[in-house]
Amino acid sequence: MKQLATLMLLCAATLNSYAQTTTQWKPAEGRISTPWAAKVNPAAPLPEYPRPQLVRNTWMNLNGLWDYSLLPQGGDTRPANFDGKILVPFAVESSLSGVAKTVGKDSVLWYRRTVTLPRNFNGQKVLLHFGAVDWQADVYVNGQPAGTHKGGYDPFSFDITPHLKRGQQEIVVRVWDPSDDGPQPRGKQVKRPHGIWYTPVTGIWQTVWLEAVPQTYISETKQTPDFDSKQVTVQAQVAGAQASDVVQVSVMAGGAEVAKGQGSPGSDITITVPNGRAWSPKDPFLYDLKYTVLRNGRKLDEAKSYFALRKVSMAPDAAGIQRMLLNNEFVFHFGPLDQGWWPDGLYTAPTDEALKYDIEQTLAMGFNTIRKHVKTEPARWYRYCDEMGVLVWQDMPSGDLGARWESRPGIVGLGRDMERKPESEQIFRTEWAEIMKDLHNFPSIVVWVPFNEAWGQFKTAELVEWTVKQDPSRLVNGASGGNFTTTGHIMDLHNYPEPAMPDPKIYGAKQAIVLGEYGGLGLPLEGHTWQDKNNWGYQNFKNKDELYQRYAAFIDRIPALIRNGLSGAIYTQTTDVEIETNGLMTYDRQVMKIPAEQLKGITQKLYDASLVRLKQ
Repeated sequence: MKQLATLMLLCAATLNSYAQTTTQWKPAEGRISTPWAAKVNPAAPLPEYPRPQLVRNTWMNLNGLWDYSLLPQGGDTRPANFDGKILVPFAVESSLSGVAKTVGKDSVLWYRRTVTLPRNFNGQKVLLHFGAVDWQADVYVNGQPAGTHKGGYDPFSFDITPHLKRGQQEIVVRVWDPSDDGPQPRGKQVKRPHGIWYTPVTGIWQTVWLEAVPQTYISETKQTPDFDSKQVTVQAQVAGAQASDVVQVSVMAGGAEVAKGQGSPGSDITITVPNGRAWSPKDPFLYDLKYTVLRNGRKLDEAKSYFALRKVSMAPDAAGIQRMLLNNEFVFHFGPLDQGWWPDGLYTAPTDEALKYDIEQTLAMGFNTIRKHVKTEPARWYRYCDEMGVLVWQDMPSGDLGARWESRPGIVGLGRDMERKPESEQIFRTEWAEIMKDLHNFPSIVVWVPFNEAWGQFKTAELVEWTVKQDPSRLVNGASGGNFTTTGHIMDLHNYPEPAMPDPKIYGAKQAIVLGEYGGLGLPLEGHTWQDKNNWGYQNFKNKDELYQRYAAFIDRIPALIRNGLSGAIYTQTTDVEIETNGLMTYDRQVMKIPAEQLKGITQKLYDASLVRLKQ
């Protein structure tokens, strides 16, 4: 009876705490919202474990209501008083943040919250993780600087153990983001949204969390499969390692160990996987991994990960035209341009269910590919693509579009590059290298795209070659629809609205040919648009039937292009985004403009293996 009374008191306290939280937050007055906005729990938004490629149990989610304040740029003095509450991890400009204010280069955004560490953190190092913060984040713990990070699209962390004290811990974050006034990668964010350019995203936009780790711990892993030899080469970086420490790695399938290997921290460990099962869109099989660090036979740390046996390569067909291959077989890449924007959360999906939904609908529509356009996603998004068998083309977010043009030899197409200042170039290289490193372990990613449509494109041949060297296990689409270069694996044309392709007789002997963007068929639907009028698409239609007839006519043209040398095509786009109404779904995800089963029914012809015969 006493236990029941205690439980009732705890429940009452929890409900009271939740009631207080909800009175401190509500979505800002917005335009439209998705069905998941109503499911956002301000006491625990996006509570899921955020890092599926390196899993431990000792962690604490810090998403929720933080204090915030906006101050003029130029000072590092924290606010004496805060303006109110902001819901993390939603950008300050978004409706779900509860704020919906624009920041810009002349202001800084401050965050603050306190936290009491769980008991199971005692005696361990404590790491503070940020999934993504746009753009510069200065982090303070209990008044002491913990670290600074520049980059809006890559995760980062700080060891905050030296700054901890008894009782409550105070975490303060100062964010500065110049949006399109700076040279940094920022994708499609602009201070004055219009056309294909959207609302700025400032501040924390992915999960913030704490992790307790031993004094010696696995800080990162790298998994690279070798499909032909049925092997995987793994590597574990271990913080605090000693020379005699050993890393043991177990490969698991269906919960049972099928192979294992060991080596020293930081070394390559190659493991043969017996009867290796390939990963593909038809069979997205994943092997689990368990990493263990041992010192004199004693376990110091353990973490879980996973990988897939798959190969991404090129080879000529019978006509000598290069084709994109998966596991040594031609697979036509067909998918939507997926920008990953939400009317209520901007860069951030309202819930994990929402994050997964767009991928599920993409597959239901018959696509096997997603081009993630000038944006990255939380790690859980890539995990879902791994699980569901999606081929992902990952773009580098564009930036510094205001750089000066310069002539550059060896460039096809527009025939010129932009000239960036050394600071701008260094920012690009640093963040692109970090994105590729952080996303390396996700097998769904098969193509890297460093440049899009000459947006800030510079030193093209040099940087495409550099990208290839960064990750030889994937193909590189060096210049999607922009200043074409014969460097890299892929020649990519953008053509609106009709499907087309680069001339395979000119380019096909050395590069695979793709149609990186086409379509853009617009249909604004009343009650589901970002604004009431002046919405936009590359070609607009009055009703769903007209839209379908045009879409289907385009599909009918593609098999002939495949036979002539086309390896992939990307349709613009998954959803409407702000005033752009050329999505297959409305921006609020409330309406599928063409039924998914109808789309899937006309798409299957594109995957007919008889369309292409590889050179023997």
